[in-house]
Amino acid sequence: MCGITGILHFNKLPDAPQRVVRMTNAIAHRGPDAEGFYDDPYIALGHRRLSIIDLSGAANQPFFDRTGNYVMVFNGEIYNYLELKQRLSDYPFTTSSDTEVLMAAFCKWGIDCVKELEGMFAFALWDKRNETLWLARDRMGVKPLYFFRNENAFAFSSEKRSLLASSLINPQIDQQSLFEFLSLQSTGYPNAIFNNIHQLQAGCCMKLTENASDTIRYWSLTDNKTTIERDPATIRKTLFDKMNEAVAKRMMSDVPMGAFLSGGIDSSAVVALMSLNSREKINTFNLSFTEKEYDESGYAETIANRFGTNHVKHLLRPEDFLDKVVAGLDAMDSPSADGINTFVLSAAIRSAGLKVALTGIGGDELFAGYPGFMRYYKLNNASTGYQLSYPLRKMASLLLQYSPSNKNKRLAEMLAITDTSISNVYPIIRKIFSPDLIRQLVNTNVQQIGLEKMLKDDLRKIEKFDLFSQYSIAEYMGYTQHTLLKDADQMSMAVGLEIREPFFDHQLVEYVLSIPDHIKYPNFPKQLMVEALEPLLPNEVVHRKKQGFVLPWEKWMRAELQSFCASQIKGLSQREFIRGDALLKYWDRFLKHDPSVRWMELWQFVVLGYWLNKNGINN
Repeated sequence: MCGITGILHFNKLPDAPQRVVRMTNAIAHRGPDAEGFYDDPYIALGHRRLSIIDLSGAANQPFFDRTGNYVMVFNGEIYNYLELKQRLSDYPFTTSSDTEVLMAAFCKWGIDCVKELEGMFAFALWDKRNETLWLARDRMGVKPLYFFRNENAFAFSSEKRSLLASSLINPQIDQQSLFEFLSLQSTGYPNAIFNNIHQLQAGCCMKLTENASDTIRYWSLTDNKTTIERDPATIRKTLFDKMNEAVAKRMMSDVPMGAFLSGGIDSSAVVALMSLNSREKINTFNLSFTEKEYDESGYAETIANRFGTNHVKHLLRPEDFLDKVVAGLDAMDSPSADGINTFVLSAAIRSAGLKVALTGIGGDELFAGYPGFMRYYKLNNASTGYQLSYPLRKMASLLLQYSPSNKNKRLAEMLAITDTSISNVYPIIRKIFSPDLIRQLVNTNVQQIGLEKMLKDDLRKIEKFDLFSQYSIAEYMGYTQHTLLKDADQMSMAVGLEIREPFFDHQLVEYVLSIPDHIKYPNFPKQLMVEALEPLLPNEVVHRKKQGFVLPWEKWMRAELQSFCASQIKGLSQREFIRGDALLKYWDRFLKHDPSVRWMELWQFVVLGYWLNKNGINN
């Protein structure tokens, strides 16, 4: 796990090496163990290394092939590198790293090597002889890769703040991205919050020469060709094997590792499978709170005791939290209403001397763990009645539009739809703000989020799947990739910790998406996964009220964090694109416990205000 940077300029930018040094220094937190640079008249590359596999200096980057023609910078892990190494036995390996295996695979198969890789990765490879730069990103979008281009240069990096350090960009907020952030707490492909900065789409490669560029899609969720058995017992057995393999692959490491353990089903499942695949005790970490309604540490201790882990409970007191909030906000490469919890626990794991941790994120998205799955399923199983009720729904929708409640405004949006396809339903379910409320608080002419168009463009392929899988695909295209995975990467790498997510194993995902609804239907939370893992998970963990891995924000924002939040809201209200009086009144309603105002809505503005100031963005 590392950070990569580069500028391709074809002799048009003489100071490119110095710019790349600044870019690489800006992401030093991603790789505290080593740094390296390469430059020639056409390109400059930079790398920061977090040493996980082959800790020797021989595995440092930029990395060259045996001929010296190819030079590569690589971020991530190739989990099947030992298997690939056997298939590439004619290559004269000099290290035991997965980096060299990736280089050998490119030497043999060219860019088609990405189809052979199992893992999380983003890499750039410069072909000197053909004066060609290749970029690639993993299938699920676990590892980020951003880029910028103008008439003189093409710059790329693992983080946007690194691109800003190149001094090639005048940072301006992209209005489409701002609308998407407020709507969905994230910004989707191809935008990346700033004008002119874009992200390479997951499952894609890019080929760049002096006169041309081409993007190639090598994998897509909707092109899934997995065939499935129809016997439920066989499906559960196969599912156990695939989950177990996904965890086992992610336990390869030359340094000690740990696991996030919230006490929920997903993290408990990962810890259980880790224990089956380890001769040593697993190191587990839990974030606990003095506010009992948010605290899950008792369930985490149940799992820790069951599997005999070395367990650490990190108590987070409100009076100690302000410094951690500021540090977490400083860690954000782009604004996010989520992720502070991941930052706090990542810092605790890193301070314990560990560089790698497994997490259970992704289980909800794969096994219908969110309420939205059932809403979408029931809505489409009653679609005839829903269509017949349109006149009444339309009337109710018109009335709800005048409600002061953001929740009612979003309900009005749902009642007004005439088509219950995933492209219409999912964005509404996932929205934090209704478009109407955004326009009340922000000066914007943007009407539609990009996710709606992406879902519509792929609708024919998506609708070939059963309803639960349709919703899973939408989750991956939306919240999962652009909020959950992005936050996991930026918040863990901010403290030099590598997070691995078994539930985002692409082979596991392909298999579960192929399972029909009647087998996947959850009579209790994530039933299929739980039954596949029986008897590993105890009933007191499985059959309890679902709690998300969240902090007690609502309480803290009216108490310990009130002054901090108020200052950010006040500062933001003075910007031209904000309707300042309306935002201040909305904040006042929250402080007065108006039940129609949710803490999340105000926290997004707090984060946005802090992030704009931190990055010196004036528009």
